Amino acid sequence: MPYTPIVATLGYVLSPDGKRVLMIHRNARADDQHLGKYNGLGGKMEPGEDIASCMRREIREEAGIECLEMSLRGTLNWPGFGKQGEDWLGFIFVVTRFDGEPLASNPEGALEWVPVDALDSLPMWEGDRHFLPLVFDGDPRPFHGVMPYKDGRMVSWSVTRL
Repeated sequence: MPYTPIVATLGYVLSPDGKRVLMIHRNARADDQHLGKYNGLGGKMEPGEDIASCMRREIREEAGIECLEMSLRGTLNWPGFGKQGEDWLGFIFVVTRFDGEPLASNPEGALEWVPVDALDSLPMWEGDRHFLPLVFDGDPRPFHGVMPYKDGRMVSWSVTRL
């Protein structure tokens, strides 16, 4: 069977001083698979869109700001992550410069500035704790991870850097 993942972006918007990151606290919808968790911003790529355009659109829609500078930090393959066991392929970005003032919330939850060094204390997907350090470290090489899920739980984690 061919691999046909849902392609998506996940972005982490840094404050101008680089010490805080804009996170969404998914607390608005009772039926949300991510309810109660903190996450970066992003979503599914649309037909005819390149991955950078997708990231810019998602940040605009979810936070009300325009990305001026961003970099691709890595990719993540999440086999079995979806509600019905769908596979996801994510492109992970850091936004280092933006224009505008972020919204306070959106239909998925509250937007909050969180100190980068406090991310590990937040409720989040257990797998995020494995790749988030790679998003914010000083290594310029992109990471490429595989994180299979089964029944809503991470099964394993492997990563390479190129």
